[in-house]
Amino acid sequence: MAGGRPRTFDSDTALDRALEVFWRQGYEGTGISDLTKAMGINNAPSLYNAFGNKEQLFSKVLDRYADGPARYIREAFDQPTARAAVEALLHGAADATTDPDHPRGCITVQGALACSPGAETVRDELVARRAAGETALRERLQRADGEGELPAGTDADGLARYFATIYQGIAVQAAGGASREQLHQIVDTAMTVWPQRAGA
Repeated sequence: MAGGRPRTFDSDTALDRALEVFWRQGYEGTGISDLTKAMGINNAPSLYNAFGNKEQLFSKVLDRYADGPARYIREAFDQPTARAAVEALLHGAADATTDPDHPRGCITVQGALACSPGAETVRDELVARRAAGETALRERLQRADGEGELPAGTDADGLARYFATIYQGIAVQAAGGASREQLHQIVDTAMTVWPQRAGA
Protein backbone atom coordinates (compact mmCIF):
# COMPACT_ATOMS: atom_id res chain seq x y z
CA MET A 1 0.00 0.00 0.00
CA ALA A 2 1.32 3.46 -0.85
CA GLY A 3 2.01 6.05 1.80
CA GLY A 4 4.00 6.22 5.01
CA ARG A 5 4.63 3.36 7.36
CA PRO A 6 1.78 2.67 9.77
CA ARG A 7 2.24 4.01 13.28
CA THR A 8 3.64 1.35 15.56
CA PHE A 9 2.20 2.87 18.72
CA ASP A 10 -1.21 3.52 20.23
CA SER A 11 -1.93 7.26 20.48
CA ASP A 12 -3.90 7.04 23.74
CA THR A 13 -1.22 4.96 25.44
CA ALA A 14 1.47 7.33 24.15
CA LEU A 15 -0.43 10.34 25.52
CA ASP A 16 -0.84 8.62 28.89
CA ARG A 17 2.91 8.03 29.02
CA ALA A 18 3.61 11.64 28.05
CA LEU A 19 1.20 12.74 30.78
CA GLU A 20 3.17 10.78 33.38
CA VAL A 21 6.47 12.34 32.24
CA PHE A 22 5.19 15.92 32.20
CA TRP A 23 3.41 15.39 35.52
CA ARG A 24 6.53 14.03 37.19
CA GLN A 25 9.09 16.42 35.66
CA GLY A 26 7.10 19.53 34.78
CA TYR A 27 6.95 21.11 31.34
CA GLU A 28 10.35 22.75 31.54
CA GLY A 29 12.08 19.70 33.02
CA THR A 30 10.87 17.38 30.26
CA GLY A 31 13.03 16.95 27.18
CA ILE A 32 11.99 15.59 23.79
CA SER A 33 14.21 12.56 24.37
CA ASP A 34 12.33 11.86 27.64
CA LEU A 35 9.08 11.93 25.71
CA THR A 36 10.13 9.78 22.75
CA LYS A 37 11.57 7.17 25.12
CA ALA A 38 8.50 7.08 27.38
CA MET A 39 6.03 7.14 24.49
CA GLY A 40 7.77 4.41 22.50
CA ILE A 41 8.39 6.72 19.55
CA ASN A 42 11.62 6.30 17.59
CA ASN A 43 12.65 9.92 17.14
CA ALA A 44 11.67 13.56 17.43
CA PRO A 45 10.33 13.91 13.85
CA SER A 46 7.96 10.98 14.46
CA LEU A 47 6.77 12.67 17.65
CA TYR A 48 6.19 15.96 15.84
CA ASN A 49 4.32 14.23 13.01
CA ALA A 50 2.01 12.48 15.45
CA PHE A 51 1.42 15.16 18.10
CA GLY A 52 2.95 18.45 16.98
CA ASN A 53 5.69 20.24 18.90
CA LYS A 54 6.30 19.91 22.66
CA GLU A 55 3.90 22.74 23.46
CA GLN A 56 1.11 21.20 21.35
CA LEU A 57 1.73 17.79 22.90
CA PHE A 58 1.52 19.31 26.38
CA SER A 59 -1.85 20.87 25.53
CA LYS A 60 -3.13 17.46 24.37
CA VAL A 61 -1.79 15.94 27.58
CA LEU A 62 -3.69 18.52 29.66
CA ASP A 63 -6.91 17.55 27.87
CA ARG A 64 -6.10 13.90 28.55
CA TYR A 65 -5.55 14.74 32.22
CA ALA A 66 -8.92 16.51 32.43
CA ASP A 67 -10.68 13.49 30.94
CA GLY A 68 -8.75 10.96 33.05
CA PRO A 69 -7.18 11.56 36.46
CA ALA A 70 -9.03 14.88 36.91
CA ARG A 71 -12.49 13.77 35.73
CA TYR A 72 -13.58 13.98 39.38
CA ILE A 73 -13.78 17.76 38.83
CA ARG A 74 -16.62 17.47 36.30
CA GLU A 75 -18.32 14.84 38.46
CA ALA A 76 -18.15 17.15 41.49
CA PHE A 77 -20.03 19.89 39.68
CA ASP A 78 -22.84 17.41 38.95
CA GLN A 79 -23.66 17.25 42.67
CA PRO A 80 -27.13 18.58 43.56
CA THR A 81 -25.97 21.25 46.03
CA ALA A 82 -23.07 23.67 46.05
CA ARG A 83 -21.84 22.32 49.39
CA ALA A 84 -21.85 18.75 48.04
CA ALA A 85 -20.04 19.98 44.90
CA VAL A 86 -17.30 21.69 46.91
CA GLU A 87 -16.91 18.69 49.22
CA ALA A 88 -16.70 16.30 46.26
CA LEU A 89 -14.20 18.58 44.54
CA LEU A 90 -11.89 18.83 47.54
CA HIS A 91 -12.13 15.20 48.62
CA GLY A 92 -11.66 14.20 44.97
CA ALA A 93 -8.51 16.31 44.84
CA ALA A 94 -7.20 14.66 48.02
CA ASP A 95 -7.67 11.24 46.42
CA ALA A 96 -6.39 12.16 42.95
CA THR A 97 -3.26 13.97 44.12
CA THR A 98 -2.22 11.02 46.30
CA ASP A 99 -3.17 8.23 43.86
CA PRO A 100 -0.30 5.71 44.02
CA ASP A 101 -0.75 4.96 40.31
CA HIS A 102 0.25 8.54 39.34
CA PRO A 103 2.80 11.15 40.34
CA ARG A 104 1.82 13.16 43.41
CA GLY A 105 0.21 16.55 43.09
CA CYS A 106 -1.54 18.10 40.10
CA ILE A 107 -0.10 18.55 36.61
CA THR A 108 -1.49 22.09 36.32
CA VAL A 109 0.53 23.02 39.42
CA GLN A 110 3.57 20.79 38.81
CA GLY A 111 3.74 21.61 35.11
CA ALA A 112 4.19 25.33 35.70
CA LEU A 113 7.03 25.12 38.18
CA ALA A 114 10.17 26.94 37.08
CA CYS A 115 8.90 27.88 33.62
CA SER A 116 11.46 29.97 31.75
CA PRO A 117 10.54 33.05 29.68
CA GLY A 118 10.45 30.83 26.57
CA ALA A 119 7.65 28.79 28.12
CA GLU A 120 5.30 31.72 28.73
CA THR A 121 2.61 30.28 26.44
CA VAL A 122 2.55 27.07 28.45
CA ARG A 123 2.49 28.93 31.75
CA ASP A 124 -0.35 31.12 30.45
CA GLU A 125 -2.35 28.04 29.43
CA LEU A 126 -1.90 26.48 32.88
CA VAL A 127 -2.92 29.76 34.55
CA ALA A 128 -5.97 29.97 32.27
CA ARG A 129 -7.01 26.41 33.08
CA ARG A 130 -6.71 27.03 36.81
CA ALA A 131 -8.63 30.31 36.44
CA ALA A 132 -11.40 28.51 34.54
CA GLY A 133 -11.75 26.12 37.47
CA GLU A 134 -12.05 28.99 39.93
CA THR A 135 -14.59 30.69 37.64
CA ALA A 136 -16.71 27.51 37.52
CA LEU A 137 -16.57 27.31 41.30
CA ARG A 138 -17.54 30.97 41.67
CA GLU A 139 -20.47 30.56 39.25
CA ARG A 140 -21.68 27.49 41.15
CA LEU A 141 -21.57 29.38 44.45
CA GLN A 142 -23.26 32.44 42.93
CA ARG A 143 -26.02 30.14 41.67
CA ALA A 144 -26.37 28.64 45.14
CA ASP A 145 -26.60 32.15 46.56
CA GLY A 146 -29.31 33.10 44.07
CA GLU A 147 -31.25 29.91 44.82
CA GLY A 148 -31.21 30.56 48.57
CA GLU A 149 -28.84 27.71 49.42
CA LEU A 150 -26.46 30.19 51.07
CA PRO A 151 -27.49 32.64 53.81
CA ALA A 152 -28.30 36.18 52.73
CA GLY A 153 -25.20 38.36 52.65
CA THR A 154 -22.78 35.52 51.86
CA ASP A 155 -19.76 36.67 49.86
CA ALA A 156 -19.95 33.98 47.14
CA ASP A 157 -16.89 35.38 45.33
CA GLY A 158 -14.79 35.36 48.51
CA LEU A 159 -15.97 31.84 49.34
CA ALA A 160 -14.99 30.67 45.85
CA ARG A 161 -11.50 32.21 46.22
CA TYR A 162 -11.13 30.52 49.59
CA PHE A 163 -12.06 27.06 48.32
CA ALA A 164 -9.98 27.50 45.14
CA THR A 165 -7.00 28.28 47.38
CA ILE A 166 -7.67 25.18 49.50
CA TYR A 167 -8.02 23.14 46.30
CA GLN A 168 -4.66 24.30 44.92
CA GLY A 169 -3.07 23.93 48.35
CA ILE A 170 -4.09 20.27 48.43
CA ALA A 171 -2.03 19.68 45.28
CA VAL A 172 0.99 21.46 46.75
CA GLN A 173 0.70 19.56 50.03
CA ALA A 174 0.33 16.24 48.20
CA ALA A 175 3.42 16.94 46.09
CA GLY A 176 5.26 17.69 49.33
CA GLY A 177 4.37 14.30 50.79
CA ALA A 178 1.18 14.89 52.80
CA SER A 179 -0.80 11.69 53.25
CA ARG A 180 -4.27 11.11 51.83
CA GLU A 181 -5.66 11.01 55.38
CA GLN A 182 -4.05 14.35 56.25
CA LEU A 183 -5.53 15.93 53.12
CA HIS A 184 -9.01 14.62 53.89
CA GLN A 185 -8.69 16.12 57.39
CA ILE A 186 -7.75 19.46 55.80
CA VAL A 187 -10.88 19.27 53.64
CA ASP A 188 -13.05 18.52 56.67
CA THR A 189 -11.53 21.50 58.50
CA ALA A 190 -11.97 23.76 55.46
CA MET A 191 -15.64 22.83 55.16
CA THR A 192 -16.31 24.13 58.69
CA VAL A 193 -16.28 27.67 57.26
CA TRP A 194 -19.30 26.86 55.06
CA PRO A 195 -21.90 29.53 55.91
CA GLN A 196 -24.84 28.15 57.89
CA ARG A 197 -28.35 29.44 57.39
CA ALA A 198 -30.08 30.66 60.53
CA GLY A 199 -31.84 27.78 62.28
CA ALA A 200 -30.01 25.17 60.16
